[in-house]
Amino acid sequence: MISVSVSVDVPSLEEGIRFYGEAFGFEKVSEPYPGVAVIHAEGAKLLLLAKGAGTTACPAPGATRHYDRHWTPVHVDFHVDEFRRALARAIAAGATQEKLFEVAGRPSVAFCSDPFGHGFCLIESRKR
Repeated sequence: MISVSVSVDVPSLEEGIRFYGEAFGFEKVSEPYPGVAVIHAEGAKLLLLAKGAGTTACPAPGATRHYDRHWTPVHVDFHVDEFRRALARAIAAGATQEKLFEVAGRPSVAFCSDPFGHGFCLIESRKR
């Protein structure tokens, strides 16, 4: 058996819980350690890790955390039934829509970033 969880660095737990709650309906279910919150929505679970800007991310030289828009090859995809509503809700909570792909007969996809600079995708769950 394998289990996978996704951890997201945020500058503060309060800011992370607020954004992911307003954007996607996540609710905090626990804080197992100081600076760590487990949030849950409809079977999805994220771990939020409070990590201040400028803190060391790993031993590589110059690897410090920052929360401006940045690129990483790993990101979270949120599959949603009501695409337009979910996109509007994410933007109202502080997300930025960067690209929108809509092709007849295919699910819509929006490339976005959260207020902390992390990229994510919204993907329509079903074809229109």
